[in-house]
Amino acid sequence: MKQSADTLKKLSFELGGNAPFIVFDDADLDVAVNGAIACKFRSSGQTCVCANRIYVQKGIYDKFAAAFAEKVKGFKVGGGYDEGVTHGPLIHDRAISKVDAHVRDAEKKGGKVVVGGQKMTELGSNFFQPTVITGMTMDMRLASEETFGPVAGLFPFETEAEVVEMANKVDVGLAGYFYSTNLQRAYRVAEALEVGMVGINTGLVSDPAAPFGGVKDSGFGREGSKQGISEYQITKMVTMGGMGQPLQGS
Repeated sequence: MKQSADTLKKLSFELGGNAPFIVFDDADLDVAVNGAIACKFRSSGQTCVCANRIYVQKGIYDKFAAAFAEKVKGFKVGGGYDEGVTHGPLIHDRAISKVDAHVRDAEKKGGKVVVGGQKMTELGSNFFQPTVITGMTMDMRLASEETFGPVAGLFPFETEAEVVEMANKVDVGLAGYFYSTNLQRAYRVAEALEVGMVGINTGLVSDPAAPFGGVKDSGFGREGSKQGISEYQITKMVTMGGMGQPLQGS
């Protein structure tokens, strides 16, 4: 922004996220589990719209956690050219350090690692096990910091109001997701979430035809769709006078 200020360049920014993924107890459990897997673990959790905080209503928490963990156990980590590999390495050693720190912090504060939780040094310096942690609480680092790695922390909640407050308790607001079969809830929660993009009963929101961008510290402006082009267009208004002459030849 400073570099563009002198010449008043137009700008749009996408500055990352910390996406909440909410599962209400009226959700289709299988659909929600599959959506969470796709949203959390694609690219080993290294996209700006990956689910970072997974909130599950207490009525289905245990069932969701068990089904979710079972899916993660089926992953195979390795090099991208190896047969059957589903997930690869993280981008650098700093990413590994942050992921490991988030897991250790959760363990220290009462979280239970039910899948993974360790570096995979036998594969290389930048590999980490896909991890599932239950019993997450709001004082853990993962509750407020974007992990950007293959760690899924499952937070229990009781009410809509509670989970929306938890979801919005961050400085960023790029994407958010929730699963519910209640149409009225869908409208209430979609409006209440402080994010630029909402996925309802889907863990994938990116599309060339859709405006991509966030609110709060996630940036401003949009990419994609007509809104992405309009960010860099100029509206010109032309007013013409003296146009009230009669038809020629009348």
